Amino acid sequence: MFILVNLKAYPCDPIEVATAARDVAEASGARIAVSPQAADVARVAETGVETWAQHVSPNAHGSHTGSTLAEAVADNGAAGTLINHSENRLKLADVDGSVRAAERADLETIVCANNPAQVGAAAALGPDAVAVEPPELIGGDVSVATADPGIVEDAVAAAEAVDPAVDVFCGAGVSTGEDVSTAGDLGAAGVLLASGVAKADDPESVLEDLVSGI
Repeated sequence: MFILVNLKAYPCDPIEVATAARDVAEASGARIAVSPQAADVARVAETGVETWAQHVSPNAHGSHTGSTLAEAVADNGAAGTLINHSENRLKLADVDGSVRAAERADLETIVCANNPAQVGAAAALGPDAVAVEPPELIGGDVSVATADPGIVEDAVAAAEAVDPAVDVFCGAGVSTGEDVSTAGDLGAAGVLLASGVAKADDPESVLEDLVSGI
């Protein structure tokens, strides 16, 4: 199971979270990554934690003011990137362009989707993984794997039908080791979470609980 902590634009200390994630990953052997704001990618990567961008733009070098260049986040230490998070939705053509941009920069990719039908469409673009995250559960106290286990199972089936090489993650409301364990039982290869760690008084203890479910 892969645990990806998205810091969004929360007012947390990205280095504190990154250091905690690095230490828990090293102690447990679990794969944990942190996805900070683009401006923090380099200093988070310097902690030694696996670092992911929150987004890359569907363009190459050139006249693209305000874009997040895939090569730039890779050069600053990112190993992968989220694409099409529900808080930063893209048109399908731009999702494809961002996946291609990430591939060009040797970044792993997770394309986010709201439901199993979108998971199937995203899987057809050939990312490394897709993540099903019902928007109504994002930031809540109940994990998608508990609130709607069928959507996780259907997402796994949808991706499998299109491209068995594409892993399926789930997110929205994930905050405990039990949530992680349940997601794995439903066929997910990883989880995305944010507020459960980013807003925690003690991120390290939350991360320790999360990996206990692996």
